[in-house]
Amino acid sequence: MRDQGFVNQSAIDRRTLLKGAAALGLAGAAGQRFMRSGAAATNLQFWDMVWGPPEYIDTGKKLVDQFNKANPDITAEYRSTPWNNWYQTFTTAIGAGTAPDVSTGAAYQSVQFFDQGAVAPVDDLIAKMKASGELDDFLPGTYERLQYQNHYVALPWAIDIRIPYYRKDLFDAAGVKPPTNWDEFAAAAKALTKGNQYGVVSCGDTLGTHHMYFFILDNGGGLFTEDGKPDLMNDRNVEALTFFSDLVKAGSVHPASAGYTSDDAVKAFTQGAAAMLITNPGFETRAPEIADKIAILDPITGPHGDKGTIAWVNNIMLYEQSKDKAAASTFLEWWLSNLTPLWTEGHLTQLPVRKSIASNEYFTQNPNMKQILDQWVPVAKTTATHYPGIFPALNEVEGEGVMQTLVQDLLQGKDVKESMTKADERMKEIVK
Repeated sequence: MRDQGFVNQSAIDRRTLLKGAAALGLAGAAGQRFMRSGAAATNLQFWDMVWGPPEYIDTGKKLVDQFNKANPDITAEYRSTPWNNWYQTFTTAIGAGTAPDVSTGAAYQSVQFFDQGAVAPVDDLIAKMKASGELDDFLPGTYERLQYQNHYVALPWAIDIRIPYYRKDLFDAAGVKPPTNWDEFAAAAKALTKGNQYGVVSCGDTLGTHHMYFFILDNGGGLFTEDGKPDLMNDRNVEALTFFSDLVKAGSVHPASAGYTSDDAVKAFTQGAAAMLITNPGFETRAPEIADKIAILDPITGPHGDKGTIAWVNNIMLYEQSKDKAAASTFLEWWLSNLTPLWTEGHLTQLPVRKSIASNEYFTQNPNMKQILDQWVPVAKTTATHYPGIFPALNEVEGEGVMQTLVQDLLQGKDVKESMTKADERMKEIVK
């Protein structure tokens, strides 16, 4: 079945998984028992990645305290887990028998660790939530995404998405209207390029690969076939990356982009050296000095009438080492039902997967958040497109470096098909 985006079918920067998969030992167990008020209570370890500023961590701890008060038979302990060396942190803990009971993580963490026997399926919890009607509160195409080998390997809690911001002040000064299609995008980028100012800024790291995905998916393309085979060289992808390359060759992309990091690209955009940047939601909160000068483009129509962008379903998962999976499931379900403060108090810049949270005035009264939820989430697609689920090789495709090399080649003006062919060969090796 062809991928039609989150709603129609199916922050902190997105962290891609690192290369490789260590053999995982499953000895030992993370769950422990201790006595409280004369009764045995389960002690759960919850590892939560650093998804926001310090207030996010404080809010997470408060939520765990609330859970513990509401569930006297279970005591959860909150551990804020940094992204630095996070892959090694989890693999080492799993191998040592000290994995958490529950954790959040990157979009493909659950499927990779499930494939290695370390993450437990959540089929029973999905069935329970479906029977109660609770799953109806999730945006279509979110929990469905987290299937592998006929099992649900995790539950979704947030959407990480990339959207195009533009500088209203620079557009106004140049007399340029916000583009609505590719021809207008190229024309606007060219018109906004003068002196030390450029129409677009990109970068040679992970965020730069997201720029490529943006145009690929906006053109109805995708990295994979419906049965999960590499498909980088399909006509829609070639057309999209040729368009991206033509922007570079026209001089409309900041010439330092190939060597830029995402922070460099953000700095250039913030300082007015570029008029358009594809980045995370909530950018205005990270650059308050220009908040009144920036806005979000409406979805851009590709040459064949398609619309799209890249997004990931961030997941929360259970571990096989947990001694009490029933208690861990209780915690996981409670956590998913009480996430709103992570945004309203913790200043999380990702998007909720639950309709009830998205209807909170925190989102409905924020024009940018509302625009993203209303216009961009419905057309968002994943790097697995057109495959309907997820699979372990996705982690290496994103994290091994092949796509970073490709975007660097394109930003340096190298031949499109030669650069894509090189990446295609490496993708096939990875998936094989």
